[in-house]
Amino acid sequence: QVHLVESGGGSVQAGGSLRLSCAASGRTFSSYFMGWFRQAPGKEREFVAAISRGGGTTYYADSVKGRFTISRDNAKNTVYLQMNRLKPEDTAVYYCAASTSLSDVRYGNIDRLYWGQGTQVTVSS
Repeated sequence: QVHLVESGGGSVQAGGSLRLSCAASGRTFSSYFMGWFRQAPGKEREFVAAISRGGGTTYYADSVKGRFTISRDNAKNTVYLQMNRLKPEDTAVYYCAASTSLSDVRYGNIDRLYWGQGTQVTVSS
């Protein structure tokens, strides 16, 4: 079992930056593949980014590639999402997720993931 708590959301103008953090507690953090998802009003939750257990491999949705960077610090039990050149369409609740299965994280197998409570990101034009 792992408990996840996101922070760092807020409101920003288009073109700005935010960094989200997700602190994990419970079983060994380095055992988990980690990911970020987002859900905009009226839309389904969608994959944003994922990172391997050691942090050496990352995956991104096409919509954020080149603008967002996922990273992790296993010594601090924390995963980050650096978001640059934000656009209004990035507005959503952002969720941190964890699984011992990479495919569960990459393909958003909702029922098989541990989830945080979410943090709101609002980008104004």
